[in-house]
Amino acid sequence: MSPTISIASDQTHQTLGACPHDCPDTCSFVTTVQTTAAGKVALRVQGNPDHPHTGGVLCAKVARYTERSYHPERLLQPLKRIGPKGSGKFETVSWEAALTDIAARLKTIAARNPEAILPYSYAGTMGLIQAEAMAGRFFNRLGASLLDRTICSTAGGEGFTQTLGGKVGMRVEFFAESKLIIIWGSNSIGSNLHFWRYVQQAKRAGAKLICIDPRKTETAEKCHEHIALLPGTDAALALALMHELIIHDWLDHDYIAQHCIGWPELRERALTWTPERAAAICGIKAEQIKNLAHDYGQCFVNGQPSAIRLNYGMQRVRGGGNAARAVACLPALIGAWKHRAGGVLLSNSGVFPVDRAALQRPDLLAGRQPRTLNMSTIGNDLMQPTSAEFGPRIEALIVYNCNPVAVAPQSGMVVQGFSREDVFCVVLEQFQTDTADYADYVLPATTQIEHWDIHSAYGHTDALLNRPAIEPLGLAKPNTQIFRELAAHMGFDEACFSDDDETLCRAAFGDKVNFNTLLEKGFATIALPDAPFAQGGFPTPSSKCEFFSARLQAMGLDGLPDHLPNYETAGSSSAYPLAMISPPARNFLNSSFVNVTSLRNMEGEPVLEISAQDASARGIETGAVVTVFNARGEYRVKAEVSDRARPGVVVGLGIWWRKMGLNGTNVNQLTSQNLTDLGRGPVFYDCLVEVSLWPIQAPATNP
Repeated sequence: MSPTISIASDQTHQTLGACPHDCPDTCSFVTTVQTTAAGKVALRVQGNPDHPHTGGVLCAKVARYTERSYHPERLLQPLKRIGPKGSGKFETVSWEAALTDIAARLKTIAARNPEAILPYSYAGTMGLIQAEAMAGRFFNRLGASLLDRTICSTAGGEGFTQTLGGKVGMRVEFFAESKLIIIWGSNSIGSNLHFWRYVQQAKRAGAKLICIDPRKTETAEKCHEHIALLPGTDAALALALMHELIIHDWLDHDYIAQHCIGWPELRERALTWTPERAAAICGIKAEQIKNLAHDYGQCFVNGQPSAIRLNYGMQRVRGGGNAARAVACLPALIGAWKHRAGGVLLSNSGVFPVDRAALQRPDLLAGRQPRTLNMSTIGNDLMQPTSAEFGPRIEALIVYNCNPVAVAPQSGMVVQGFSREDVFCVVLEQFQTDTADYADYVLPATTQIEHWDIHSAYGHTDALLNRPAIEPLGLAKPNTQIFRELAAHMGFDEACFSDDDETLCRAAFGDKVNFNTLLEKGFATIALPDAPFAQGGFPTPSSKCEFFSARLQAMGLDGLPDHLPNYETAGSSSAYPLAMISPPARNFLNSSFVNVTSLRNMEGEPVLEISAQDASARGIETGAVVTVFNARGEYRVKAEVSDRARPGVVVGLGIWWRKMGLNGTNVNQLTSQNLTDLGRGPVFYDCLVEVSLWPIQAPATNP
């Protein structure tokens, strides 16, 4: 909650900033600041009305950002562990004492093998500076193991790269002109609010909205149609749509001939995917597939733009990369790319000219080639002994911008790894998260309104600048400053460790983005064509949409997209007959904001959504405590009997901190460390479970 200010003579001003969180919208915001005798105080954060994509509107989460920065449980001093790992028992220490000890411990480990040290980070901030700029320099200079940052989007990103050439697509603002919008694997109202505003414009102009999602989300309720397919069956649906486009000749033959490769091969495969075959796999009616294909094909026949908004939920299964490939092929088949309001958008992050080498300085490796470890298998990796294949056992973890104990899959094993007394763990954090409980040192980090940063986006095409609105609270420091000071304590004397944050911001895009525009407006638009692929020109090796990928074939993989069944297929296990997905709760963003009181009050408590059919078969009613379990563990939670969950699928809304769970776990106790077909990503939604009342009620006996 923001502090109460009552000094009438104080002056107020505004500072331009940018939302740091992992969301496609990447909003520009304005922080209202009051200057008092004690210093600057942030009063409120509001959407920047001058930024077209933000339009003065923020989501409920970021609109309460001052409540996060001034939270009474905010970490404002360095902490050193004094109790067992996981106990959360710490004492305060000085920065000098903490950095001196950390540097000494890291030097000792690095002298044996620097690859025994692992950085672990992700999108706690999407900022290019506070994420991996100075941190990248530090770990490159050290020669630590590299981290494969896969936990969110790599399967879909690789699928699009193999088909369209990168994370590229249509511009989000032109969805407002589309006549058919397919929202595929996205609860846009909760996770892409500003895109939803464009959708509403299109709807008012007569567009038809179709949502494809296993869950009846808030977005699905607002669309004209909802196709509730089973998790992991999206590629089958996409291939069946192709089948219908082919047999009805709803195809732009000219566009296919000029701007695509691999059509004969894809055509042959798609013709094997009848709506009836796909419907049996997807758990839907064949008529739904035929109707969707008709709507999509008629846009071509009538010369109308159709657009697909694909999000990352659908690629968190074994065949996620193939599914993204299959969906990415669809717009080219009907020439949707010819319209600026046509095509597909998963991410537009590939259009930003980020100079990562200038920021992270890989030249500091000086020819060394450290191993790369996958962040999605951190549970397994922490338990690996030294071997020729694996390399040195992990002896130190530096965690920043991430909460792996809560968010990494199969968290029971993650906890086991973080509990190792011989793993030295340092966590840069704003709050005492599940992961911070296992740290040897917790170092207090600043929030977005306390530091510089610069941002690309993946849901629109504007770069944004974040300027500090207030001084860091307490003894908190920006991530960049922590790594600068740690580098100094390690004896790293390269000049690059002296670059300040504004210098880093200026280096992020070089001369490709006007920094003065960013300083003045807070954002700058990347210059792009309205319809980037109207005449082909895809950023693939062939410059065409690649239905068939020779690159994948060269790796021994299928060059065509196909449906790959889940590792854990619903209905195939008598012990665990229910598929579980774990999308984010509307008022949280992954594990961020879980401890913001107003947002937690809005969300209520952890729940498992279960259909009336599945609940009745198990004697479960709303409010009952249930155990959700499989061979990997169990999660105790209250049930909510709801039509949001289709029969055969339960929904464990996440990601609550483990310490807030009824038995000290969350949904990731149940997820596996299997990886996707492409991109080495996690398979959070490829998970079978069973659900039972807790404690199990004995049947009544007759007297």
